[in-house]
Amino acid sequence: MLKFLLALMILALPLTASAQSQAVTIDGDHGKLDAVLQTPDGLSKYPLVIICHGFTGQKEHPLLNALADDLQAAGIASIRFDFNGHGASDGDFQAMTVPNEIVDAKCVYDYASRLPNVTDIAVAGHSQGGVVTSMLAGELGAKKIRCIVLMAPAAVLRDDALRGNIFGEHYDAINPPEFVAIEHHGTKRLGREYILTAQTLPIYETAEKFTNPALMIHGTADIVVPYTYSLSYKKIYRRGELELIDGADHSFVGDEQRVAKIATEFFVRQLKK
Repeated sequence: MLKFLLALMILALPLTASAQSQAVTIDGDHGKLDAVLQTPDGLSKYPLVIICHGFTGQKEHPLLNALADDLQAAGIASIRFDFNGHGASDGDFQAMTVPNEIVDAKCVYDYASRLPNVTDIAVAGHSQGGVVTSMLAGELGAKKIRCIVLMAPAAVLRDDALRGNIFGEHYDAINPPEFVAIEHHGTKRLGREYILTAQTLPIYETAEKFTNPALMIHGTADIVVPYTYSLSYKKIYRRGELELIDGADHSFVGDEQRVAKIATEFFVRQLKK
């Protein structure tokens, strides 16, 4: 009985500077967002990076885990989360859109900005999460977000929606169906609202409002999102950098550690001055 009570007391202890990881829940656009807050050891103050996963992905993607661990080792906290309709978060995938993912990201930003130990906030995103990151930064501005990293940012999603094509599934782009069934990490239903909002999404127009440093990382063998989309991002950013990974695919399979290291070194330069 005594051991049980001691265990309860330990679980009730607040998060301290020595804590490494903590599961948290955040109110998002379509219900609760499941998230993991990872903090550096032994620091009472630190910058934080919000990490956004891609289309049909989740927060436990190997690339995102590698990035969170590298950031932690470098003295930078992170919070990675599942967007609505993904992973362990609430919501129906069919109701997911890029605009409501941006709202989710804003909710995570609001949560992170209230953490007493956090000094500055940056954002990183992979694939569709890169688009969300770029538009979030454009909307919130340089005073709130210090810098961003876009990993294979999927700005192609607007062109795909206009062409009526998603992962090889074709549909009428002028009059989209209620949903499109896609075979990608399991059968999912992509909703009509996603398609309609994607067709008019002001990706670059919103992103270019961000004036702080931005780094794009892209694989030259990415056939899902050609690296030319990162070239377009670099053109619009006044303080943009581009790192091409020769032979890397869209998910950076086998190159996760290298990409995480490049991103972390950029965040250290910008956040640990």
